[in-house]
Amino acid sequence: MTAEEQSSTEVKKPAASAQEIKALAHPLRLRILRLCGLHELTNKQLADRLDQDPGTVLYHVRQLLSTGFLEPAEVRTGESGALEKPYRSTGRSWSLDTALDKAGPGGPLAPVEAFREELREAGPDALANLSRFVVHLSPDDVEDLTTRIYQVLSEYTDSDKQRPDQPAYGGIFVLHRSLD
Repeated sequence: MTAEEQSSTEVKKPAASAQEIKALAHPLRLRILRLCGLHELTNKQLADRLDQDPGTVLYHVRQLLSTGFLEPAEVRTGESGALEKPYRSTGRSWSLDTALDKAGPGGPLAPVEAFREELREAGPDALANLSRFVVHLSPDDVEDLTTRIYQVLSEYTDSDKQRPDQPAYGGIFVLHRSLD
């Protein structure tokens, strides 16, 4: 594929606002989004699952609601007969260019920290694949690699609702410049 053909197939993500970047720059909020992407969960269910205080979780849920990354789901009757207010992920975080380096020193590592905690929680038997690599790339190569991987991942994320009966897999793609 020529560079011209590739640029015509690239999916440009709109830039996230400062409030959206801040909302996505916290590992706990990213974990809440992942959990609510799989199931509609209440604040209490999230707090229990994440081993966090419900007040802390509610603070983070409100940050995600105010930016449109979470939305309220239908009120339902819980096991005890009480009404529950669950939340679900809107999926917006996938379609934004979230320049987390603008969120302060911890921002860029928030997704890595969230993933590390999710992986630790899942255990070593949960790994389906792990590939570490080092390659020498020009700036154009970096853009090409990132675009191509994003396109493949987008094919699967865009059609994910067609496979709700299949096991859920999480992952992260990180490309970083080596210090060496």
